[in-house]
Amino acid sequence: MKKIFFLLMGLPCLSNAQINNLYSVDRVFPKSGNVQSFEKGLVAHEQKYHKGSWAWDVYTIESGPDAGGYRIVEGPMSWDAFDHRGNLGEAHQADYNKMVLPNLVEPDKSTTSFILFREDLSTAKITDKADKISINHIFPKPGYSDEMEDAIKKLKKAWAAGGATIAVYEVSGSGAPQWLIVNIYKQGLKEREVGFRKPFKDRFNSENGEGSWIAYQQSLRSMLDHSWSEILFYHHELSSK
Repeated sequence: MKKIFFLLMGLPCLSNAQINNLYSVDRVFPKSGNVQSFEKGLVAHEQKYHKGSWAWDVYTIESGPDAGGYRIVEGPMSWDAFDHRGNLGEAHQADYNKMVLPNLVEPDKSTTSFILFREDLSTAKITDKADKISINHIFPKPGYSDEMEDAIKKLKKAWAAGGATIAVYEVSGSGAPQWLIVNIYKQGLKEREVGFRKPFKDRFNSENGEGSWIAYQQSLRSMLDHSWSEILFYHHELSSK
């Protein structure tokens, strides 16, 4: 009985050791004229190899520098789960090479990155989804990680005050330091309309103190290297979840 008691006491520690907040994100770009063939091959491949824990969410990129591409998201999972997953075997890679790869642009522009969901900085839950989203890609200068987190914490207060569903992700081991600010439009793109919510500047000052918006803008000039944004549409028919 004592052994069972101590085993149960240890379970929370074991669960905390593996946090399922990791996503693998691929961006792929089909050749002009190969979109239908690409989508057919993508669905066929994922139905074989990307179900359950390794299922895919698929988005089309509608605007920005990557417009015309597809964003494929796998997760959430823990680093340990990903580490023990392996490469899914030769059959998996052979099928991808046959069904998907020939439809991509040459030279292949595809990229793979890892992102971590930051619940502490988000107003969204990790399970929140919508058919329309936007992503702001934020690239801070080296050495400004703490300042960037502090700025996002202030932004979170203003997001919450307006009832916005925002998911924040930190890019991990995938190039330059980067944050993803994902606006999940549960009511559709009308959420982008002027007047849908109280002006963001007013909400920011209300939640963080008068003059805080000007201070925030000034901080961006010193800590931000660059940023860019895009709108994406979720496709249920292309996803395996």
